[in-house]
Amino acid sequence: MAKSEKNKAAAWPRKVQGKQSRKPSGKLSGKTKKALITTSVAPPVASDAVVLDRLFAVVESRRDADPTVSHSARLLSRGPTKVAQKFGEEAVECLIEAVAGNRDALIAESADVLYHLLVLWVSSGVSPTDVWAELIRREGISGLAEKAARAKPVVVGNRPGTSKIP
Repeated sequence: MAKSEKNKAAAWPRKVQGKQSRKPSGKLSGKTKKALITTSVAPPVASDAVVLDRLFAVVESRRDADPTVSHSARLLSRGPTKVAQKFGEEAVECLIEAVAGNRDALIAESADVLYHLLVLWVSSGVSPTDVWAELIRREGISGLAEKAARAKPVVVGNRPGTSKIP
């Protein structure tokens, strides 16, 4: 462990304070007083997307597992359409928490979205390497220029003319 990491680790758990809001009288409300009670915060975790590769490998290994024993196997046994539906449900739950401003719930729902996205990839024959390569290809390209370059109709199933909204 590097010296700076040791110093950070030694400083944990640390205490932080909540937001202070005041009533018009200038006094703290009961809720605010409770929010000011210090709470322990977990140490920072290094951002490591390798966890997604590990989770993908686990989900992929469950492809042929017993659906009564593995949640991933049960999802995969239902086929890509049901997996996509479940992913969509989780994405909507994530959006709801984001709009509501529920940070902790947003974090939990985001983890659910990532898990279900990985299940969708396994179900659809897409690997993280495919997606990482596409992200690397797009890196450094203006978002507007990249989007304009790919704004072409996409055929969905046997329905020509169906396209994504640009």
